[in-house]
Amino acid sequence: MKFLCDEERCIECNACVTACKNEHEVPWGVNRRRVITLDDGLPGEKTISVACMHCSDAPCQAVCPVDCFYTTEDGVVLHDKDLCIGCGYCFYACPFGAPQYPQDGAFGARGKMDKCTFCAGGPEEDHSEEEFRKYGRNRLAEGKLPLCAEMCSTKALLAGDADMVADIFRERVVRRAGNDNPDLQRQPQGKPWGWETAYKEG
Repeated sequence: MKFLCDEERCIECNACVTACKNEHEVPWGVNRRRVITLDDGLPGEKTISVACMHCSDAPCQAVCPVDCFYTTEDGVVLHDKDLCIGCGYCFYACPFGAPQYPQDGAFGARGKMDKCTFCAGGPEEDHSEEEFRKYGRNRLAEGKLPLCAEMCSTKALLAGDADMVADIFRERVVRRAGNDNPDLQRQPQGKPWGWETAYKEG
C-alpha cells in the first residue's frame, strides 16, 4: 500500500487534511496529513499532500530503540503506542515529518508519537474501542481506502496497491505528454487531448 500525490492536480483545498482529522478524531495540534507548497510565490509553484509514505525500508522503524514500528502484510507502517516511549528518534529520522508529538511541553512530557496509519488502525483488535481511541478508524479492515484519498476532489491523492497507483500515474503522465506532442494530440476516436481526457477516471 502506498500514497502518491499528483502535484499537477493538487489545488491546495486541504480536504484531505480535514477528512483525516474528522475521521480519526485526531487531537488538536496534530496533523497526520498536511498540504505543503513548493517554490512558494515562484514560477512553477506546486502544492502536494504529505503524510507517512509507508516506506518499504522505513527509517523510523530502523532508528526506534524499542521496536514499536512494524510493517503489516499490506506494507503499511504502523506503530504500537503501548511500546512507544516518545523519544522522538523517528521524528528526526523521517524525511516526511510523519511522526509527531501529540502535545507541547518539555521533552519527555509530550506523549507518545502519533502518525498516519493509512486508515489501518493499530495492533489492537479490529474495530475495538481501544483501537479507535489510540489510532482512529480502521477503514482497511472494512475493505475501504484511506478517507483522505477518497475525499480528494481532483483525485490528486492516490492510495492503494503500489502497482495500481503506479499504473494510474503512468497513464496520466502519458496523456499529459500528448498535449505537447503534435503527433499525439488526438486520440484514435478523434477527440482532442485535454482536461476531459486526462482527468477521466477509469
